[in-house]
Amino acid sequence: MLLHQGIGLEAFNALPHRRAVHALFECCNCVILAGDLATERPYTDRNSLFRRADALLFELPEPAVDQILEAQPRIGARPGSTRSHCEPCALVDDDPQVMAQVRTAARGYATNFGFEFLCYVDGQSAAVIGAAIADRMHHDLETERKVLRNELAKIIRSRMERMLGPEGGYSNWW
Repeated sequence: MLLHQGIGLEAFNALPHRRAVHALFECCNCVILAGDLATERPYTDRNSLFRRADALLFELPEPAVDQILEAQPRIGARPGSTRSHCEPCALVDDDPQVMAQVRTAARGYATNFGFEFLCYVDGQSAAVIGAAIADRMHHDLETERKVLRNELAKIIRSRMERMLGPEGGYSNWW
């Protein structure tokens, strides 16, 4: 859960360094990434923050990405969550058999690649996510790690968007 929701870019830029790192860590689960992003403030606009986060994510060594992955909730862990709607943990289907098939496919993925399946869900059905798992099982490890970072970047961006909230943020942060 994000504690820093709707803070706005101006308030985020004005946070003490430690609080900015904390707010960013809630979004990315990586001290290195959060620390670098906080140190490089102020950001002139949201897109500059998002672009920098993407660039830093793609520069991280694989062990740091693995640590981020370990912190991600598993598929269906928060079914129907509105706050986590872009993440696999919010995936839900009325048919328990469909969810069981997706979980089985995700376990196969984890066995094949050595890490959990992650994708930017954003309202896609469980059947679509199941198909995505099947498609990605054909990747070699190097390709899948690239795809994984792209999906992770989308999830981190959605969390940062929630952290910042609407333009100007909510007034309770001032």
